[in-house]
Amino acid sequence: MRPGELRHWEWSEISDDGMEWRIPGPKMKMRQQHIVPLSKQAQAVLAELRPVTGHGTYVFPSVRSGKRPMSENTVTLALRLLGYSGEEMTAHGFRSMASTLLNEEGWNRDWIERQLAHAERDKIRGAYNYAEYLPDRRRMMQTWADLLDTLHTGAKVLPLRAVS
Repeated sequence: MRPGELRHWEWSEISDDGMEWRIPGPKMKMRQQHIVPLSKQAQAVLAELRPVTGHGTYVFPSVRSGKRPMSENTVTLALRLLGYSGEEMTAHGFRSMASTLLNEEGWNRDWIERQLAHAERDKIRGAYNYAEYLPDRRRMMQTWADLLDTLHTGAKVLPLRAVS
């Protein structure tokens, strides 16, 4: 997600089964609701976070006031504290990294673009195609989360290939 959408994530936007984040249109760049499939790892993080911030509105509230979202500089500051320079990684850079790797590994371009909440560039196709590709995007995002886990644990990295 875009950093701003992540900052303004509200607990009420998580589906009852915990498998999706439904972002209301007014919060999105293109002003249309966006559905984000949540991997098992994301669901586990949310379960750990709920006792800490679940009593308030925001998943990631400001440290100064639970009535506001975290600062727009919080993720950038965290990256700098981890030793990454602005040339190495930015908060928005995670979107680029995911798009690049998923495309290189052969995942369907439509699924990737929909996951990134990008509008269809072909105006005619965009006027007719309202597909969400949720089952495919759910599988893609679970594979992505599994890859990130593998990188985190330092295990041998296997290719992130689309499954037919």
